[in-house]
Amino acid sequence: MTEHQQAITLTDGERQPCEIWTRVMGYHRPVSSFNIGKKGEFHERRYFNENAKGSDPIRGLTPAL
Repeated sequence: MTEHQQAITLTDGERQPCEIWTRVMGYHRPVSSFNIGKKGEFHERRYFNENAKGSDPIRGLTPAL
């Protein structure tokens, strides 16, 4: 790293939780308000990525990262 690029390290006390929102049936909703089953479904979703290398050319699906 150059002298202008420093590695930033934070302790757990300095971090903030990140709220994740998703679109459900035409409106946006925080994932934190989902029940346990819906949270599981959200984490199993696969996302379309047209330009991803190694994606399935027919279905266009890549695993969610």
